[in-house]
Amino acid sequence: MFSDKENLKQAFILKLQAMYGKTLEEATALDKYQALGCLVKEAINKSWITTRVRCKQQELKQVYYFSMEFMLGRMLGNNLLNLNWGNVWEEALQELGIDLNELEKMEADAGLGNGGLGRLAACFLDSLASLNLPGHGCGIRYKYGLFEQKIINGYQVELPENWLKEGNVWETRKADKAVVVKFGGAVRVEDSEGRLAFIQENYDPVLAVPYDLPVIGYQNGTVNNLRLWNAEAAKTDFDFASFNRGDHLKAVEYKYEVESISQVLYPDDNNYQGRELRLKQQYFFVSAGVQSIVRHFKKQFEQSGPSWRDFPDKVAIHVNDTHPVLAIPELMRILMDEEGLGWDEAWQITTNTISYTNHTILAEALEKWPVEMFKSLLPRIYMIVEEINERFCRELWNKYPGNWDKIHAMAIVADGYVKMAHLATVGSYSVNGVAKIHTGILKKKEMKDFCEFYPYKFNNKTNGITHRRWLVKANPGLAGLITEAIGPAWIKHPSELVDLRKYAVDAVFQAKVAQVKLQNKVNLARFIRDRYGLNVDAHSIFDVQVKRIHAYKRQLLNVLQIMDLYNRLLANPELDIVPRTFIFGGKAAPGYYQAKAIIKLINTLADLVNNDPRIKDKLKVVFMENYQVSLAELIIPAADVSQQISTAGKEASGTGNMKFMLNGAVTLGTRDGANIEIGEAVGDDNIIFFGLTCEEVLEYYQNGGYSSRKLYNQDERVKRVVDQLTDGFLRVSREEFSNIYHGLLAHNDEFFVLKDFSSYVEAQNRINNLYRDLQRWSGISITNIAHAGRFSSDRTIAQYATGIWKIGDNH
Repeated sequence: MFSDKENLKQAFILKLQAMYGKTLEEATALDKYQALGCLVKEAINKSWITTRVRCKQQELKQVYYFSMEFMLGRMLGNNLLNLNWGNVWEEALQELGIDLNELEKMEADAGLGNGGLGRLAACFLDSLASLNLPGHGCGIRYKYGLFEQKIINGYQVELPENWLKEGNVWETRKADKAVVVKFGGAVRVEDSEGRLAFIQENYDPVLAVPYDLPVIGYQNGTVNNLRLWNAEAAKTDFDFASFNRGDHLKAVEYKYEVESISQVLYPDDNNYQGRELRLKQQYFFVSAGVQSIVRHFKKQFEQSGPSWRDFPDKVAIHVNDTHPVLAIPELMRILMDEEGLGWDEAWQITTNTISYTNHTILAEALEKWPVEMFKSLLPRIYMIVEEINERFCRELWNKYPGNWDKIHAMAIVADGYVKMAHLATVGSYSVNGVAKIHTGILKKKEMKDFCEFYPYKFNNKTNGITHRRWLVKANPGLAGLITEAIGPAWIKHPSELVDLRKYAVDAVFQAKVAQVKLQNKVNLARFIRDRYGLNVDAHSIFDVQVKRIHAYKRQLLNVLQIMDLYNRLLANPELDIVPRTFIFGGKAAPGYYQAKAIIKLINTLADLVNNDPRIKDKLKVVFMENYQVSLAELIIPAADVSQQISTAGKEASGTGNMKFMLNGAVTLGTRDGANIEIGEAVGDDNIIFFGLTCEEVLEYYQNGGYSSRKLYNQDERVKRVVDQLTDGFLRVSREEFSNIYHGLLAHNDEFFVLKDFSSYVEAQNRINNLYRDLQRWSGISITNIAHAGRFSSDRTIAQYATGIWKIGDNH
């Protein structure tokens, strides 16, 4: 579209004039970002259309990836990278006196996700497009995201994440593709031409309006689609009568209630209304998405008429965790109630179309909904779920006659709840875990009964990350060194990173990698100084733990270890250690008070340590506010140590571990999730493991034998740091952290923080000693980078494509 730099500059100036009526000199940085974004989007529209037409003409099977989250980050830089336009645009804008990097900072991170689940979904979309596979995302267009995190007096305060305040240059509203989603009411059953017809009446209609975003493949011309649904009022008439009577709130009540469905990601579920809103959200985007897919299928084959038996050969619906599992009964509803199919045929189609990824073994995250809430909100869907359950229980009875305990344990509807993981397993043709150990736990423990009943459904697909965003874009200095050493082929074929192994002992290459790392640390140190007024030493070890704040992720273990190190420095200010900067980041769910207390503890300790001249700047603690993708792109390339310290057996996989590894950080972790596979790839000399194994944790949970109180009384270091939580050492109220204190002792330390403490401190000492030998450290770092290719989402998606979805060249 743009032939040269002069053409680019002219197009940019004209776009500014057309959009804002401003000259280059008059335009703000935001104006310039918006103009550039519009130009890029207009330029890819042809490829967007071409991709869609090609899929239709070739009648390609298409994948629809349903996820509650898509943590995209900023899109401008990534889009320019994938289009291979970054350098030419940078040069053209530079000649106009504009810094492209500054324009990128004007873009708000898309408020569509919170953590690993959403970032994984975004990586998967990138890889689908980059592998030229027909795959699209389906989610919700949250107006305010999760929340914007502010730290005030050490406490997390949640503010609306108003990421759409300036609009979203990348989205296209498709009002003509809107569908109606029905809530509540009642179902009338009648006989219609010899078959039962189910008619939902007196329901509350919600209009689901799609907004489409382009997903650009890496330099291959493919542009797939991410469709985000916005909840809007289906009844557009203003309640003028209520307004005139003075009942102003009632006049807008319906509109607000409807729009609340797509306002916030994960509304607080500590009350009935919040839980009901979550269920509404899940059905809203699932119903809208499935209706859209069926409509597209019918239109594609409108000449010959749709053959529903071919539906699974043309459509794959993948549900990312249990949030979108209502796709199963919704597809059944459409096939039976709207298309006139019988139960058996509809069930055959549904169970050959839908596949499911399980992301957790935490009981709290295995969703279940109260029957009364479910039935009231989704009356027709509940009838279908109840029938699925009845038929499944009959199957169980035939296989396990008289074994009521097993049947009860496996039932979809039991004890007054609808169990979503059970529905997902029964109604899908594939159930995959996301790391070898996680899949093993599912098969042998958490879903053992289901695996015995459906052994052919269960499989593993270890998670991955898009190396293009997390290395090529986030760490261009390192990416350039790699290309200089082994050529550029690794960008499209990340497995070729393994060719770097020989450079792990190359002193010249080691020095270059170390220099890039230092510069990244200088950049992060400058950001910390400018944002928080804190000076940190770029030559210190940058020891990083950034992730969602949760008890099982054990930020508390890290804090207690820092307290122990601080105690040692107070006892001996001349203690010979490499200076250490501990960096935290992450959000706690608004209603998760224990996690929010940990954030307060981190900030309280930081305030104490960072202002104590006695320790001579050997120790700093930083909490990075409002952790999100753009901040991660600054932190991860600067990290020396990647803390992945969850209780063994609790983390399904993790993807942060892969991003840090790719950027040369050394993993300090438990034998949990994908840490184990990282260890297998790099070897035990290039990763630092500590703590209980998964088997040891399970043994304690099942048979007891662990007493945190006994350990507290036996280990003086443990006793000291635990007592310091409440004895005034931290210079706050003695009650401030009493819940954390009691959790460790009175509640027997559920996640084995104290049990792993000694091993963890020893591992941190190993880090200190290894870092003294910078040549050896660089060798370890390069070894990690070299083996990171196997954790690319390109590999993961290729495995999904062939092993689950049956799409691509081999199909």
